Amino acid sequence: MKQPRRIALKAFCTLIALLLVAPVLVVVPMAFTSSRTFQFPPPGFSTQWFSELFSDPAWTDSFVLSLKVAGVVVVLATSLGTLGAFALVRGRGRWTTPVSAFLMAPMIVPGVITAIGVYYVFLKWHLAGSFTGFVVAHTALAIPMVVIPVRASLQGFDRRLERAAASLGAGPVATFFHVTVPLLAPGILTGALFAFLVSWDEAIVSLFLASPFSRTLPVQLYQSVTSSLTPTIAAASTVIIAVSTTLLVVAGIIAVRREAKNA
Repeated sequence: MKQPRRIALKAFCTLIALLLVAPVLVVVPMAFTSSRTFQFPPPGFSTQWFSELFSDPAWTDSFVLSLKVAGVVVVLATSLGTLGAFALVRGRGRWTTPVSAFLMAPMIVPGVITAIGVYYVFLKWHLAGSFTGFVVAHTALAIPMVVIPVRASLQGFDRRLERAAASLGAGPVATFFHVTVPLLAPGILTGALFAFLVSWDEAIVSLFLASPFSRTLPVQLYQSVTSSLTPTIAAASTVIIAVSTTLLVVAGIIAVRREAKNA
């Protein structure tokens, strides 16, 4: 009985995986098409759409803006999320439950509602369409993605190691940076990775904050879809997929090597 169930489960998982990957298998080939319209399968191979993508100021400016915003968001969200995880795990009192719910709110509240609220507030603060506005909004969305893995790492952390370091003369700062942070590095790096991906792929809030002169790559992609359908859109989508996939693969390799070293 177990064998048929395992086969059925594997078949079901394979089907789900194919459904998830299917859009990528369609978009990426169309980015290399020789046709000037969307055709699948492509009639021929060409890299002209990537040349057009990186020669168009509208696309290159949005690409650079997305990288800059995501880079700053990684630093801010990782720092704030790590500190928040410490406060939630090692803090005492009834406040930890409501604060935890508050930090997780960006993951629970629908994106459109968050975008409307952010737009209303940022419009009053004159942050709509600005680099600072993108950074602040994306950081708020990315913090929960840092809190979750760091919090999980802290809950399994052996605090006797910190006491041992303190008994050997290490101060609180030295203990934190030389003992605590290295042991929590996998959780922190995972949070930083997801913080980058949240900012890199964010479209709904960015769409509300965008201006004619300040657009992130997902916003530029969306507006291009609504105005003109060319394979340049598929090329831009391929770039987004490539960056996200590369980061996930690198993170997986680092995790495997760390586990092998610890074993």
